[in-house]
Amino acid sequence: MADQNAPAAGRTYTCPYCGAAGDGTALSCPGCGSPIDVRSIVSPAHWSEAPGQKDMAKLKFGDSICQIEGTYVPVADLQLAAGDGVYFAHHVLLWMDGQVQVGAMPLKGAFKRMLAGMPIVMTEAKGPGRIAFSRDAPGELLALPLQKGDAVDVREHLLVVATHSVAYDWFQTNIWYKVRIQKGNETETETFYPVGMLMDRFTASAGPGFLLIHASGNVFVRNLRQGETILIKPTSLLYKDPSVQMQLHFEHPSQTFSFFGGYGQRYTWLRLHGPGRVGVMSAFEPVEGEHAQLVGFSPATETRW
Repeated sequence: MADQNAPAAGRTYTCPYCGAAGDGTALSCPGCGSPIDVRSIVSPAHWSEAPGQKDMAKLKFGDSICQIEGTYVPVADLQLAAGDGVYFAHHVLLWMDGQVQVGAMPLKGAFKRMLAGMPIVMTEAKGPGRIAFSRDAPGELLALPLQKGDAVDVREHLLVVATHSVAYDWFQTNIWYKVRIQKGNETETETFYPVGMLMDRFTASAGPGFLLIHASGNVFVRNLRQGETILIKPTSLLYKDPSVQMQLHFEHPSQTFSFFGGYGQRYTWLRLHGPGRVGVMSAFEPVEGEHAQLVGFSPATETRW
């Protein structure tokens, strides 16, 4: 909804979504692209909806500009200044000017990344020139601005592009479970990682920067207090602050619910422990192996009713 208290042109303001300062002369926040005439609305459950960027919203980094074009399958159109650069997975590159310098950026732990199905080489681009990226799927491009020293954890395969000032690392999630699956006359044990075997960590170690991630559906953000926990579907997780801890949580219906599967039914959740921000998307995939016979899992809470 339009905010009657939005700043007039020439007046400074602070973005309620990312904290970036602006002078009110632009229609969108230069840090995250959110419209400056939108009031932050929080639900009774303490979730706030990320407003998303309007078509042609502009973000600034260094002497460069990123413009978000389109709304259904949005494109990140970057005007890179000399000396500025970004890195990305090669499959999101849509088009670029011939003078943009493109090369490979090797990543550490290549063998483990290959086993986890993650890219072992990122692509980097340096200005001057224009370059554009798209995930070729409906959804939102969500900008996560980082000030120097800030960090954010993002689910694998969601990164679209990040600025060179943001360092890239990864860690093992340690969120897994094993199930027994019947395949014909054979019984097999299979391990599933509901939030992925690995998770990306981005840190603004060299100075302020931002990254763009792709989300399906709508994006909702919640700030967990110290000691506060929440259960979410594992595949809905977009990002979290490094201070937020993760743990599996299983729930089993009692026999009174046998019409819905009885003891054979199981609900798999991700329990998140505050403090810190949590971002989720409303469109998410089913949890693989959720209802198969459980034979092992990482440390988890378990509730029956």
